[in-house]
Amino acid sequence: MAGGEGTRLRPLTSNQPKPMLPMANRPMMEHVVALLRQHGMTDIVVTVAFMANAIRTYFGDGSELGVRMVYATEETPLGTAGSVLNAREELDERFLVISGDVLTDIDLSAVVDFHQRKGALATLALCSVENPLEFGIVIADEHGAVERFLEKPTWGQVFSDTINTGIYVLEPEILDFIPPDRPSDFSGEIFPEVLARHRPIYGYVADGYWEDVGTTEAYLRAHQDILDGKVQVDIRGFEIRPGVWLGKGSTIDPAATVEGPAVIADNCSIGAGVVLGEYSTLGSNVRVADGAEVRRSVVHDNAYFGPGARVAGAVIGRSCDLRRGASCEPGSVLGEGCLVGAGAQVRAGVKVYPFKTVDTGAVVNSSIVWESRGARSLFGRDGVRGIANVDIGPELVVRLSMAWAATMEKGMTITASRDTSRAARVLKRAVMVGCNAAGVNVEDLEVATVPVTRHHVRASGNNGGVTVRLAQDDPQSVIIRFFDEEGLDLDEPGQRKIERLYHREDFRRVLAEEIGDIDFPGRAVEQYTNDMFEVVDLSAARAANMKLVLDLSYGAASFVMPNLLAKLDADVLVVNPYAHTPGMMSVDRAASARRVADLVRASGAQLGAVVDADCERLMIIDDEGTVLSDDQALLAVLRLVVEGRPAARVALPVSVSRWAESLCHDAGVPITWTKLGSAHVMEVAASGDVDFAATQSGAFIWPEILPAFDAAATLVELVSMLSLTSQPLSKIVEGLPTVSIAHEAVMTPWEQKGMVMRTLVEQLDGHNLILVDGVKVPAEDGWALVLPDTEDPVTHVWAEGPSEARARARAQQYAVRIRQLLRSGA
Repeated sequence: MAGGEGTRLRPLTSNQPKPMLPMANRPMMEHVVALLRQHGMTDIVVTVAFMANAIRTYFGDGSELGVRMVYATEETPLGTAGSVLNAREELDERFLVISGDVLTDIDLSAVVDFHQRKGALATLALCSVENPLEFGIVIADEHGAVERFLEKPTWGQVFSDTINTGIYVLEPEILDFIPPDRPSDFSGEIFPEVLARHRPIYGYVADGYWEDVGTTEAYLRAHQDILDGKVQVDIRGFEIRPGVWLGKGSTIDPAATVEGPAVIADNCSIGAGVVLGEYSTLGSNVRVADGAEVRRSVVHDNAYFGPGARVAGAVIGRSCDLRRGASCEPGSVLGEGCLVGAGAQVRAGVKVYPFKTVDTGAVVNSSIVWESRGARSLFGRDGVRGIANVDIGPELVVRLSMAWAATMEKGMTITASRDTSRAARVLKRAVMVGCNAAGVNVEDLEVATVPVTRHHVRASGNNGGVTVRLAQDDPQSVIIRFFDEEGLDLDEPGQRKIERLYHREDFRRVLAEEIGDIDFPGRAVEQYTNDMFEVVDLSAARAANMKLVLDLSYGAASFVMPNLLAKLDADVLVVNPYAHTPGMMSVDRAASARRVADLVRASGAQLGAVVDADCERLMIIDDEGTVLSDDQALLAVLRLVVEGRPAARVALPVSVSRWAESLCHDAGVPITWTKLGSAHVMEVAASGDVDFAATQSGAFIWPEILPAFDAAATLVELVSMLSLTSQPLSKIVEGLPTVSIAHEAVMTPWEQKGMVMRTLVEQLDGHNLILVDGVKVPAEDGWALVLPDTEDPVTHVWAEGPSEARARARAQQYAVRIRQLLRSGA
């Protein structure tokens, strides 16, 4: 009997039938089928109703499990007896009825033997329980003959602790007692009617284990009983020590602790410092990142736990994603596909229904059934970002690229590239498959930097570009970035169009002869280099014969720099050239910068730099081995620009230091203010009205070369400008003012972000506000900037002052003001 919905187990059964709920990583019904086969019962009829296809698809005809299975479908609920009558065509001999959603190891052969000895019309398997209130009580005499049934009694009606397990041995004649035209139940109607007609019904008190598994508490308890050996079921995996099972392909870091008893299914990954506590069950493909803890919990397939996540006494549904520092307390349940943001807390007993999002830092005290911010947005501030093979797998990428290709005409061509990692390699191939399937051609640059990819899109006249790369701040995550026909990041309307097509699955599937082609263009790097040097005059740089030290972060810059350096005629020491993923994962930018600084001092070089793996950003080291902060680097390069190019036009984000504005003002150079987001900085740089643009993250734009971030172009321009000045870079840095900028982050619910900004503007009426991005409040000795985060429930506050203490006090002042607004709900 497998037609139940399991409503008390929601949200675990919101989108799967209760018999398919995993029990020690196998559907409950599979354990029941194994028990039947063990007792020689191989001819099985399955009554199905709720989500019947899920059961049919998994079990099929039963041959893989060594049985024969057929299905009887209920179009409307028929009750326990009615559903059996619905399978009457298959029931022409003695048969056994058993629920497909219980956990038991009762000796079924003994029940059948007892039935035969007594010559009964029906025999019920009974067991004793501590709390019989939720079950049907059966009262029998000393010979086992049933005298009375009592369904779900009160304590005043409890005359026995022997309950009906729902396991029956029946003769076909019982079907004549079941009315054919309405729902009916065995224990509440049919069996009392049989007794009234003085037909023999017996009860057999079984000694084995039986658990209804009707609630979350019972579900967790049943897993504990399995691990304690109280019920005999087959646990898949190799028992590496008593009570600890490990599946095929799973890895446990030597620095992890597995306390046990525990079950770890196939292809799991347990990171360093992880604590897998007692009575924990992990499904297949579960990833537990460094420092996370899982105790007394059941975790379904494909779940992910970020670093430092904490789960105790909870049930985590399939494909759930708990980010860094998230926690789930005892009794909490996450349905399938839930995202719990970094630092969020799901409190005890809370149930989060499938595919809901718990915002970063949120504290959830009540169940989330309907409320949600909606489907997760695909595009973030950097593109489509997620953990490789967790958030972003090949299946998602194929659909995403088909949605993107559907925004273009058939026969158009795009440029594709990747970094040196294996994750990017496999996902880029998925991108190309999706584009080709939608009739779009691909020019594959294979491993290439982001600037080279952008340049090739522009130079070749292609209709767009895409690049897949590891995230610089998290080597477990990948970023897929889409470019328009100008090689710039796809704008928000373009992103929303892709998302609409993706969520509607409104893909274009072309005829076989219209499937797109793949080409591998040659000389893309040479063309990029030649075009750069048509713009930059290197005569002074070549004459200066500068000495450089470069760290290439194991990235694709290794394929670009040889051509550039050859034309510079510089003496160059290169460290950390091209490598595969393992090398990239070990990159520590601060440590790399210190190493380059040591090499600069030892070699007497005039300049050092750490170029990131994407070749968009760089850290600059001066000739004395000083590692410049991002703010120092911006001011130093800006000073070289405004002093060497008096007619220059500059674009800077509103969050830059007031000293940048002062530099430009003193030189008579106009500033165009931009938003903080990279996309807007590049959009302004591409307008034709800007000669130089920069951000506070070591990213610079030279629009004459490429209106996008380009570390290689920055290095060439920097060498050129230093060759033309009489001062070494250290002297320029020495003359820079001290930048003091502080940052505060205030947790802000999404629904209150608008109120906070509106009220803040009203309260600051009369101030000379700058509203380019957020609210910037200028002051005589600095400024404050309040800006809501586009992806997380956070409001950022940046503030500048004449000292670190003053900047920090100003930032805290505005943070306190925001918290007061949130408390008042103004």
